[in-house]
Amino acid sequence: MAPYDRPMSGIEAVLFDFGGVVLTSPFDAFAAYEAEAGLPPDTIRSINATDADTNAWARFERREVDPDEFCLLFEAEAEAQGYSVDAARIMEGLHGTLRPTMVEAVRRCSDRFRTGMLTNNITPISSQPFNKDVLQVVGLFDELIQSSVEGCRKPEPRIYEIACERLGVEPGACVFLDDLGINLKPARAMGMTTIKVVDPEKAIHELEAVVGFPLG
Repeated sequence: MAPYDRPMSGIEAVLFDFGGVVLTSPFDAFAAYEAEAGLPPDTIRSINATDADTNAWARFERREVDPDEFCLLFEAEAEAQGYSVDAARIMEGLHGTLRPTMVEAVRRCSDRFRTGMLTNNITPISSQPFNKDVLQVVGLFDELIQSSVEGCRKPEPRIYEIACERLGVEPGACVFLDDLGINLKPARAMGMTTIKVVDPEKAIHELEAVVGFPLG
């Protein structure tokens, strides 16, 4: 029996992170920059993990600082840890490429469920230079919940509450896909079904088991 022959009851909405789920991960771009700049692996992750709720990156995703202010703050945080970085160059790596199989999963979910994009970003998608293919995928979602618009960010509980309010569902009726465990933890605590996206194909199979129909 195929896994999707036994759907999980009560699911009414599917939430997808964007970068790292629908798009390739910005961490791949960060790793490439670190190699290019001669920095130790995971330098950027290490900087972002320090004072994670109040550091430059967190403030940028809530739009509390503009790009120039972010660059100054981020570079100062890096310097405090003994690194010299080009924050503007790092920002260039935030735009990934579409994962076709995940796009198809979004499309099929959007035919049967309420769908939302729940993403931390530094500027609203409407103001970013995405190509038409990416914008077409964005158009599949019923709701866009963006940290740069809402003024709060994952893993702050409020942004998950906003997502449920916009979709008109209870947390227990949602399944949420994200590539970071720290972002899944509060969603799971609220009652959402969560899927961590490390291998996109494996995550899609897990989602099939939840929604009860094939996604590829």
